[in-house]
Amino acid sequence: MNPEPTATPDARETVTPQALRQQYEAGATVDELVTASGLSYGTVLNRLHDAGTVMRTSWQTRRMRQNPQARQRLASHLRTLYEQHGATLTELAAAAGETRRGARRLLVEAGGTVRTTQQTLRVRAAARAAERYKVALSLRARYEAGATVPELAREHSYSVATVYRLLHQAGTRMRPQHHHRPAHDTRKRP
Repeated sequence: MNPEPTATPDARETVTPQALRQQYEAGATVDELVTASGLSYGTVLNRLHDAGTVMRTSWQTRRMRQNPQARQRLASHLRTLYEQHGATLTELAAAAGETRRGARRLLVEAGGTVRTTQQTLRVRAAARAAERYKVALSLRARYEAGATVPELAREHSYSVATVYRLLHQAGTRMRPQHHHRPAHDTRKRP
């Protein structure tokens, strides 16, 4: 058992779990925090745990200390992918060459908040809807320039019904349909 280092009671109480977490996430080890704070090893661990700190292994600390700027850039990049592009933790792990847990840790280090599965599905659905609306607007522009619905369907590999639906979604004013039947003679027969 490690004896508790001597420190004044006031100094021990001013070391908050949040302050320990900030130092730890900045790269300090638990041993360094014990020395700096004068708290016992177990107390430092408990306070880090109370602050919700994601703990590192020793090799992760070594890796972090080798190039902390690169780690910060990677964490920032992963956060951008996660928040702006709707990437999943699995996709982040593949992008970073990490495990899902490692990618999650980097995301949290960059200040990101982990989504639930339902939130991820909603983000992705919204992104698909936005992309579909862009397609609808481009179809509308082509239609208003004179293209026919069957032509647009062939060009984009959509069904005619899908093209109509997208044109309607974009608020397109439709041209009257042409019926390719023989014209009726409107004269009366004698």
